[in-house]
Amino acid sequence: MNEVSVLIGGKAGDGINSAGSMIAQLLNHLGYRIYLYFEYPSLIRGGHTFVIVRGSETDIGACRDHVDFVLALNEETLERHKLQYTKDTVIIANGDLVKNAAYGIPVKAILAEEKAPPIMGNSALIGGFAKAAGIEWEVVDAVFRRHIPKGADQNLAVAKKGFDSITTVHPITRCKNQPLALVSGNEAIGLGLIRGGLDAYLSYPMTPSSGILHFLAEEKERFGITVVHPENEIAVILMALGFAYAGKKSALGTSGGGFCLMTEGLAFAGMAEIPLVLVVSQRTGPSTGLPTYSGQSELQFVLYAGQGEFPRLIVAPGDAREALNWSENAMNIAWQCQVPAFILADKTLSEGIYSLDREAAGNLPGTGPVLWDSNTPYLRYANTESWVSPLAFPGANDAVVKVNSYLHDESGITTEDAEITIQMAEKRLKKGRTMSELMQSYEGVIQSGMRDASTSLLCWGSTKGVCEEAALELGLRVVRPIVLAPFPVDQIKKTLAGVKRLIAVEENATGQLAALAGQHGMYRRQEDPAARWQTLHG
Repeated sequence: MNEVSVLIGGKAGDGINSAGSMIAQLLNHLGYRIYLYFEYPSLIRGGHTFVIVRGSETDIGACRDHVDFVLALNEETLERHKLQYTKDTVIIANGDLVKNAAYGIPVKAILAEEKAPPIMGNSALIGGFAKAAGIEWEVVDAVFRRHIPKGADQNLAVAKKGFDSITTVHPITRCKNQPLALVSGNEAIGLGLIRGGLDAYLSYPMTPSSGILHFLAEEKERFGITVVHPENEIAVILMALGFAYAGKKSALGTSGGGFCLMTEGLAFAGMAEIPLVLVVSQRTGPSTGLPTYSGQSELQFVLYAGQGEFPRLIVAPGDAREALNWSENAMNIAWQCQVPAFILADKTLSEGIYSLDREAAGNLPGTGPVLWDSNTPYLRYANTESWVSPLAFPGANDAVVKVNSYLHDESGITTEDAEITIQMAEKRLKKGRTMSELMQSYEGVIQSGMRDASTSLLCWGSTKGVCEEAALELGLRVVRPIVLAPFPVDQIKKTLAGVKRLIAVEENATGQLAALAGQHGMYRRQEDPAARWQTLHG
């Protein structure tokens, strides 16, 4: 199987991300399926930044532990990544900053000759990579003109000089696949929300969810949506609730620290039965933690956030295609059941770039919300057979639409009556059971790898890519719930049939999914992850 991995490294501010995206497009045009990983420090400039672009004949969602090409913009790149080199790794470097490189390109002289700004030095190395990899100049020309049309001629002039300064030393094979769209997980989430009928998106920028805000802000006129950047996270969720109360499908994006400030608003949504979609893209905590690094430590937080008891939907897609589909599903289910719905992502998924076959993603059947028929007196919290109350919105004739964060009766009037308190608590919980029954029609658990293996990996979210590859190599099964709440007990039991050993793979120290599965009787825990963590780390 054809495979290639390319690492581009330098310091923050050198345009490493743009260079990585161009390499990805070159491989895409050769028929490779792409996964691209960014890593950068929490700095505006300086520090070490790198990108790994992996191309394969088949869909992928992880990087390998070695690289075939290195594009080094500074000496630090060579030192930091030497454990990823093999005897065949081709190193292409800025010859002005990296001494003794096998293939050094005189970037400074090229820029001077073309009267180009320093940021275009990346183009010289991209051109050098293309020649070293045996990529025809026509492909380079087409990629530059399509993806950076502004300034394409000057960039191409710089790239051509880099191209001509190197010989072909490690030719890569063209694949039979057709090029696909390359999208980040954040872009896929945004597109999925739009397919679900998004009217308004609100967010206070917080890595790694910020890309959704940027993407939707750029495309708001194209899709006819409202995009708002409020002054803080509390304003974000309150404004989102206001939009939803008015009948507009709203969503918000944040990470763990921002979500901490939103929990009272979340409980408001639970009590007032206001549909809302929350994208929580995880990073390493606690507190500020590692702002630009991935983690999966917020499952239990999202599962139990907000005072009181109310149902919620939590989904954790594993790649861009699932992010697209399940963001649409989350919007539809939130409005069908009038619950808060979470899309639980992480930095790896949000900022990773994937090949996305838009036709394979399909168009999902959606069910609209239950609406008031205008024939009966309107009760915002009317008890029904499904426990989901018909919706009306402000401005509707003959309807007073009263929502309330206090305990209320069917019409939305505050009360402290004991009987009504019990009645409304049961309504919320029974509505959760209605949602559980609805979720049986969705494929909430994915089984892959060696399906009859007696040892299985249990994983969730962006660990999909690495777990599936490891499972095929080691002869393991993979069981991966996408729906985490309501927990898909029956579906997981079915996919675990015949499993004698279950290995949880999570990016947290306490095995949060394993604990959740254990609470539902999925397996007998042989070891307390927290105790093991203490043993390992003192």
